[in-house]
Amino acid sequence: MSHSSPTTAHAPVGLGSRHDLDVSERHRKRAETLVSFALELGASVELEDLANKFSARAMETLEARATFMALIRGSRPQTIAMRGISAELEQQAAKHLNRALETFFPRQSLKAIAIPGEQFDPQLARELAWEEVILVPLFGGGNQLLAVLGLADCRRHSDSDIELVQAMATHAAAALQNSQLFARITRSSRQWAEMFDSISDFMLLHDEHQRVLRVNRSLSEKLNKQPSQLLGLLVRDLFVPSSNLPACPFCIDLRGQEFREEFRDPKTGSVYLVSSSHLRGGSEEAQQIVHVLKDVSASRHAERLYRELFDNIQEGAYFSAPDGRLLEVNDALVRMLGYDSREELLSVKAHDLYVEPAHREIVTRALNQFGRLRNHELALLRRDRSIIYVLENSFVIRNETGQVVEYRGVLLDITEIKHVQSQLLREHDFNTQILNHTQSLIAVVDTAGLVSYANRRCCEVATGGEGDLVGSRLETIISSSHRPVFRRALECVLDGKAVNNLELPLARGNQSIGSFSVNLSPMKVPSGEVNSLVAVMTDITDVAMLQAKLMHTEKMAAVGQLVSGVAHEVNNPLTAIMGFADLLLENPELPSDVREDLQVIVQEAHRTREIVQNLLSFARQTTPEKQPVDVNQVLRRTISLRAYDMGSHGIELTEEFDSKLPEIIGDAHQLQQVFLNILNNACDAVREASRRGRISIVTMQVAESLEVRFRDNGPGITNADRIFDPFYTTKEVGKGTGLGLSICYGIVREHNGEIICFNNPDSQGATFAIRLPLMRAAAVKAMTASAS
Repeated sequence: MSHSSPTTAHAPVGLGSRHDLDVSERHRKRAETLVSFALELGASVELEDLANKFSARAMETLEARATFMALIRGSRPQTIAMRGISAELEQQAAKHLNRALETFFPRQSLKAIAIPGEQFDPQLARELAWEEVILVPLFGGGNQLLAVLGLADCRRHSDSDIELVQAMATHAAAALQNSQLFARITRSSRQWAEMFDSISDFMLLHDEHQRVLRVNRSLSEKLNKQPSQLLGLLVRDLFVPSSNLPACPFCIDLRGQEFREEFRDPKTGSVYLVSSSHLRGGSEEAQQIVHVLKDVSASRHAERLYRELFDNIQEGAYFSAPDGRLLEVNDALVRMLGYDSREELLSVKAHDLYVEPAHREIVTRALNQFGRLRNHELALLRRDRSIIYVLENSFVIRNETGQVVEYRGVLLDITEIKHVQSQLLREHDFNTQILNHTQSLIAVVDTAGLVSYANRRCCEVATGGEGDLVGSRLETIISSSHRPVFRRALECVLDGKAVNNLELPLARGNQSIGSFSVNLSPMKVPSGEVNSLVAVMTDITDVAMLQAKLMHTEKMAAVGQLVSGVAHEVNNPLTAIMGFADLLLENPELPSDVREDLQVIVQEAHRTREIVQNLLSFARQTTPEKQPVDVNQVLRRTISLRAYDMGSHGIELTEEFDSKLPEIIGDAHQLQQVFLNILNNACDAVREASRRGRISIVTMQVAESLEVRFRDNGPGITNADRIFDPFYTTKEVGKGTGLGLSICYGIVREHNGEIICFNNPDSQGATFAIRLPLMRAAAVKAMTASAS
């Protein structure tokens, strides 16, 4: 049997002991590391400081190239610490790390995991050259994931090293949880203190002996003292120290736990709404009371003012429920609707106040849809069932869910206004009817000359009844030749002066309307400035024509007097000339040549006497003998005198006599003179034309007059306004005296008739029209009786 050497025999034992010593040493170092790490974390309270320290120690332990730590906030990671990453890449790297951590770290994993860098985040792996990333979770109580530690490219990543980091993570998680709890407590305490001080209402805390423990900032500023100066004082000393007040004026009976709900400061008169509650101390006996004082002085003042306003406004105000119940009304509405009291009106349903109950539904739907009504006109029933018209402004009150809980509105009584408006409308319509039915043309013109109003007659005359004159210039209806005069008149009126009786011709396009008398008056504003003018235009066309005829009649009368005197003066020498010429012709011894000369003298003297006779006839020195006359018969006798002459000159004569034409009262010989004179002029006129002459004579009855018309196809009349003037003639010298038509004019006027002339519309010839009044039945009877 062999014996082994002592060295050989004890070798395994030595190796085992050395291994145990190494393990023990590692455990000791690990324990020291964990203890020193725990002590180091114990001094850290802030989250970022704790994260930086844990990241640095883990990076040192595993000899990593880079490290990062992310907190789990809610369900998303947020990186708060990074090492080994350049500053310019930190912001971009944080986004990639947050996204990668959310994807690759399962919440249920309790151990560290290693992930290839390219799989963890390809972009980070390329930019930072990471090959492997080790993720270490930090769990709190109840396996709640608090944070994740990441280590990139660790040179030491044995199981023992990773277990050490995992153990460090356990300590870090506890410290992290404590830090979060401490932060929440600190934040909660700070928030409570800030909230206590930030409340605008007054707050104070006192003990069971009514001594102040704490006041908020609002109350200390109100008392103009520091909070520390108020501690320990009795609550009543904060306001007005007085034996009349209890130690705490807000506590009525502390033992009965009854508190005052409202307090009026006897010094300032301010009203406070008091809210109180108990706070328990460390023992059952120790109590603290907190009072919250809300200054409602302004609201109570506003409430009083609102109530006074609500009760004293002249408009009726109401609050009503959706079902139609009146919740509140003011005195004005009670008076407006004729009720005796509020209570009586509040007992009436809102829809019973409407003249048309269906109108209530319309108003309600409109309020529900639009939320408010503006200036809505309503007809309501008073208590005596009379109708009152109001203007409503109302709106809707809704609760938090949007449901309608109340209607509020104000009613303005416009009954009197409605009556006034109706009266004004009637007066306006009446005035408009007057303006539109007057024969005068009335227009209102602004300072620019534009028409702002024109009555119906003005529009009819100016536009021919086919348009409106408003907006156009008034001068457009003035004849172009007189527009400068009208403009000067406008300038005068704009200076504040009136222009009256301005005679202007009006025109519609190229068509003349007539002569009008224009009166222009300025319209002024209260300051005295002219803002418009009124033009009143009266048609004086007929008046002008009558005035012209009157002037012509006066002129004819003057000429007649002149002619009468001249005729008598000429007759005396003319009679002597004719007498002595006749005596000389009776002498048989006169030479033949002298006799011929005397015959010429006698002939011209007779011609002169005829002219004088015409002058005397024109002067109408004798009254014509009037009797019933058949005008058709007189015309036929006149035509027979000229028939042969007209036939020899190829003049065509047509007769259109009314066979039922009644007789007139007149002098047949004078009328024959008129007809013959006009017929002679017509014959002379058609002989001047280059065409075959045609003359037509027409008789007709027009209303109460008899009308005779002589129409020819001659060259027409050049000066129709002078055709009846004495001594005016268009014939050659020696062929006319210019007295024929003047004599005709005088004869027709003596018969109370009218004679006019005008050129024919077809521009061929002229027409003379003679109108003579018909004989009345009474005149016929009188003349018949006198004849018998």
